[in-house]
Amino acid sequence: MVDKDRIEGVAKQAKGAIKEAMGKVTGDARTEAEGKAEKLAGRIQTAAGSAKDGVRDAVEK
Repeated sequence: MVDKDRIEGVAKQAKGAIKEAMGKVTGDARTEAEGKAEKLAGRIQTAAGSAKDGVRDAVEK
């Protein structure tokens, strides 16, 4: 079973990547920076979900 934080984190990373790319294309540094920040937040959320999965799997065994 995959933790919901992993799923949400991956989605946040994708959204951030799109936002970052749009910022680069349009020359909007603020949008690009927001995209980078959103990608980082997604990576952190995904890592937290992975940790939860690891703990849950260890407890189930």
